[in-house]
Amino acid sequence: MKRFFALLAFSVLSLCAVGSASAQAIVLKDGSKIFSNEFTINPEGKIIRTIRIGEQTATSEVMRGNIDSLEWPYPAELTDSSDLLAKGKVEEAIAVLAKGKAFFEQLKDIEGNWYVDIFFAYIEALNSGGKFDDVIKLMPSARTLKLTDAQKMRLRIIQLDIDRQTTSDYVTIMVEAESILKETDDSAIGASIWNIIADVHVKKKEWEKALLAYLRIPVFFGSQVQRVPEAELQAAVMLTKMRRYEDATAFFNRLAESYPGSQIAERANKEKASIAGMKNEDQKDEKKGDAKAEGEKPAEGAKPAEAPAAEAKSSEEPKK
Repeated sequence: MKRFFALLAFSVLSLCAVGSASAQAIVLKDGSKIFSNEFTINPEGKIIRTIRIGEQTATSEVMRGNIDSLEWPYPAELTDSSDLLAKGKVEEAIAVLAKGKAFFEQLKDIEGNWYVDIFFAYIEALNSGGKFDDVIKLMPSARTLKLTDAQKMRLRIIQLDIDRQTTSDYVTIMVEAESILKETDDSAIGASIWNIIADVHVKKKEWEKALLAYLRIPVFFGSQVQRVPEAELQAAVMLTKMRRYEDATAFFNRLAESYPGSQIAERANKEKASIAGMKNEDQKDEKKGDAKAEGEKPAEGAKPAEAPAAEAKSSEEPKK
């Protein structure tokens, strides 16, 4: 029995140790930790620690000079926003990232913070939501950050995305896009670049090329779930541009079912309503051709029309 309780106590202590190791905390220079449920950051940016002793509480300011680093697992803001984007809920994702950005911005000078990662995710979400002016405003701040090579590449892609919306120099944009694709096989980068390529085709009114470019994202970069809903919606829009209305309607129906309650579903339903009942253009042409053939069919008992006589030579024909 004693051995049982000893093992039980050891297990509890082990679980507590694992929980503490994975908890969010500020690590002080003396090695002690202040866990996330023990501090807040006030509007002035001061870190206020709250200590509870029984029913009593006491507060004190944590001086930044005493902080060594942050011990912070992968932020929930990044996980939650990615999940929301995968469901087509762009506005909700932006709100989650904005909150995370505001928090980590106050700790961005402390080693171990996630500010840069959340900052880039926030810009990319804004861009997905069509908030172009907000993206432009944030770019100067992005360029002042200390970036890794991977983050520099993301910044390069964001700038390319800005260029494709502000210039008609499509040749230069496509050359840069193809250059980036050759430099890396990262799926996140690939999905971003093919979205830019598709948009260039849209601006050039090359609907079929745009359709194929958008479809590359769910087909080849499906792991980038946050980019799939918008790419699928744009692919469906391209079908309407190609006058394949029935095919587009089926696509819009699937989008509404796949992303219920999202902005993507709402936009899909609006697009579907605008082409309600319309047939694919090739089918309409076939029906017109059948009707014409039916109308030209001679009545029963009637003689078929004689072939027209050969046309006389034109008066404009040169004399021999």
